[in-house]
Amino acid sequence: MTSNTDQTSDFNALVDPHAQREAEKYENPIPSRELILQLIQEAGKPLRRQQIAQQFSLETPDALEALRRRLRAMERDGQLSFNSRQKYSLGSGDNTIAGRVLGHPEGFGFLKPDDGSEDLFLSPREMKPLMPNDRVVVRVAGIDRRGRREAAVIEISERNTHQVVGRFFTEGRVAYVVPDNKKIAHEVLIAKEDVGHAKQGQIVVAEIIQQPSQHCQPLGRITEVLGAHMAPGMEIEMAIRSHDLPNQWPDQLLEEIKALTPQVPESAKQGREDIRKLPLVTIDGEDARDFDDAVYAQKTPKGWKLLVAIADVSHYVKVDTTLDAEAKNRSTSVYFPEKVIPMLPEILSNGLCSLNPDVDRLCMVCELLINEDGNVLRSRFFEAVMRSHARLTYTDVAKMLVDGDQKLAKKHAALLPHLQTLYGLYKVMRNQRELRGAMDFDTQETKIVFGPERKIYEIVPLQRNDAHKLIEEFMITANTAAARFLNKKKMPRLLRIHDGPGPEKLLALKTFLGELGLFLGGKAQPTPLDYMHLLESVKERPDAHLIQTILLRSMSQAVYSPETKGHFGLALDAYAHFTSPIRRYPDLLVHRAIRHCLAGKSVDSFHYTHPDMVLLGEHCSANERRADDATRDVVSWLKCEYMMDKIGEEFEGVISAVTGFGFFVELQSIYVEGLVHIASLVQDYFAFDASKHQLFGERTGVRYRLGDMVKIRVVRVNLDDKKIDFELIQSGKKIAKTKSSSSRKKTEAGAKAPKSDKDKKAPNKPKAKRRRRS
Repeated sequence: MTSNTDQTSDFNALVDPHAQREAEKYENPIPSRELILQLIQEAGKPLRRQQIAQQFSLETPDALEALRRRLRAMERDGQLSFNSRQKYSLGSGDNTIAGRVLGHPEGFGFLKPDDGSEDLFLSPREMKPLMPNDRVVVRVAGIDRRGRREAAVIEISERNTHQVVGRFFTEGRVAYVVPDNKKIAHEVLIAKEDVGHAKQGQIVVAEIIQQPSQHCQPLGRITEVLGAHMAPGMEIEMAIRSHDLPNQWPDQLLEEIKALTPQVPESAKQGREDIRKLPLVTIDGEDARDFDDAVYAQKTPKGWKLLVAIADVSHYVKVDTTLDAEAKNRSTSVYFPEKVIPMLPEILSNGLCSLNPDVDRLCMVCELLINEDGNVLRSRFFEAVMRSHARLTYTDVAKMLVDGDQKLAKKHAALLPHLQTLYGLYKVMRNQRELRGAMDFDTQETKIVFGPERKIYEIVPLQRNDAHKLIEEFMITANTAAARFLNKKKMPRLLRIHDGPGPEKLLALKTFLGELGLFLGGKAQPTPLDYMHLLESVKERPDAHLIQTILLRSMSQAVYSPETKGHFGLALDAYAHFTSPIRRYPDLLVHRAIRHCLAGKSVDSFHYTHPDMVLLGEHCSANERRADDATRDVVSWLKCEYMMDKIGEEFEGVISAVTGFGFFVELQSIYVEGLVHIASLVQDYFAFDASKHQLFGERTGVRYRLGDMVKIRVVRVNLDDKKIDFELIQSGKKIAKTKSSSSRKKTEAGAKAPKSDKDKKAPNKPKAKRRRRS
């Protein structure tokens, strides 16, 4: 065994191969990076800075400070890792990871790597100089107690938060803005001269003039005062700015489209198939403002011919125009309650590209020949000019076709036979959909109904009828035909892809199902049909809603990509978005590819390449998520505002999610969700069982599980954080207990369990925060 003296002697014998370089660069040179790495490698264990200094006989204050700086630089560059015991070990070298920062309200964050690997944890210390959506380069600094990779930031490569929206406050001589986006954990300091006209508590927009650092909070300048905190419509103005949603048309764009008129010019109709006499109709919701699809079907000797006509947006939005650049920038229309931020200007979205009744419109048509079994035999695409024969609603169509409403049938007598043909085709195609295993989960959507001053009057469920399903089925069929057409032509194109469940989610799902005595077929690769067979087998069970929820959560999010991976949820090997080019940029790209093929042009001459489509897919997917997040923020705000005068009231609801800090309850009557925090469950010590989606009382045997019915009282509404807190009134369910009767009596009497009892609990269950009865 080597003595400490001998080891020290060996280290002192190390010769710095870069001593001359260091002497040329520094007046008082210290050991080179290479020598430091050699020292730690030969030591075979991590070393403290003092140990490294001692081995190199560094004693003067200047030398020690130079060593400290060098070690920090080596840590920053990934050559060394600095652990929780304040020791240096060999790092990952050039094994760096680039990605985007995701923030969390608690101050920590995550790095979403560009290479698609698992997210890395960013501690509050690492997040201190960062803002959400910043792009950084990190190295793996270690693994935390929860098995997550921890990241250490090497470089901030791109700043992406340049303004924040939030509430303005002053305290003494300090002014600051608390961001509405709670993923931004920083408060933005405002200098006295940069306050402008902002007043206490107002909603403002602050431009970031100095980004945060390890030692300083971000500094900002007030650029806009939006108004009072509770002003009508303020939630939308905040969401627009918090999520940086483009909502103003550039002057150059307005100049570019000023020649457009509400009527289609005759010259634009030339060279197109004329289908104006066909009784095409649009079927949409009562509050729809734009109509981008129309349908018509006729019976044939072998089945049906279905026409799905889509507004020809690609005729008006040309490549490399300002209009196209802005459509790409937005990527999607954003739908808030009673307000829309459109992807295209109104002259197009509500005018020329909206299939309004009794006016000529340019369209791209997907014609499908379908046999008696509901299978598509052939499809073709063509450019046409059409005239919608009616603007119908889902409600009216369902009343005519399903309920047999005679008054409506008489009103639309000329169209009724055509609607009946559409309905007959739908029922056949519906059977085919079920045979292939396309998923059809019974989810509940809601609508916010406003009263005066934009105050919520009520929240009502949306009823999905056969008319909704009819249009959905026809749109899916046209989208599938578009994907297959472009695949056959080998065109660069964007597809809508939806992967099946990943290994981790699948394992969690099967573990949960196993606890219920259920089985999901398909082994390591279940199919959509396996999902639907399981759902069908449990539909009569009282916990069917719970099982459906867990099945839904096991699946991944759909994205746009040129990769041919299919759509798991729809059980399709190829799927594109073709039917909504007014409001989705990927649909417009699909139209352009189809138009290119119809013109007989070569693949090589197409404006886009496969790499272009990869980037466009990432861009459109990100903007789709941005729109969804903005809409969710607005709805959450409105629901909180709605509940502010209901504090103290009692409601029944269903547990919609279970976490280690409590469970969320969706109120049955008003469709609002709030949290029952675990700290309010004072009757027991609760353990969180993720596999069973439940909190389990260790002494009482009470459990709170996803899907359980509970009764709650509203105790708190925080509008700034968009959070609602509930207090439980009705107990959860009890399950079998293994305690002695005396122990049970003590528990039921509210007595605190003795320490020895707690020590006997199974150690494998993650325990939630402990509380005592107050």
